[in-house]
Amino acid sequence: MSRDLGFGHEAHPWLGRLVRDVASGAEGLLMAVVVEEVATHDGQRWTRRAYIRPEGGGRELPTAVGNIQPLTSR
Repeated sequence: MSRDLGFGHEAHPWLGRLVRDVASGAEGLLMAVVVEEVATHDGQRWTRRAYIRPEGGGRELPTAVGNIQPLTSR
C-alpha cells in the first residue's frame, strides 16, 4: 500500500502522470489517490479513489484506483 500523505491522501507512484480510467475511457493527469467514505446502496463504506484531471482542464473525475492504467505514449 502507498505511503500516507495525510487527510486520506496516498503517495501513488503515478501521481502527476497521464492515466486512463478503463471504466469510462477518460484520460488525464492523476492528481490524487484518496481513501474516503462514500455512500452506496448498502450504506457508507471506505474506498480508495483516484482523481483524474482531464488534459484540457476542468473538474477532476473520480474512479476506483483499480480502474486506472498509465498511458505510455500518445
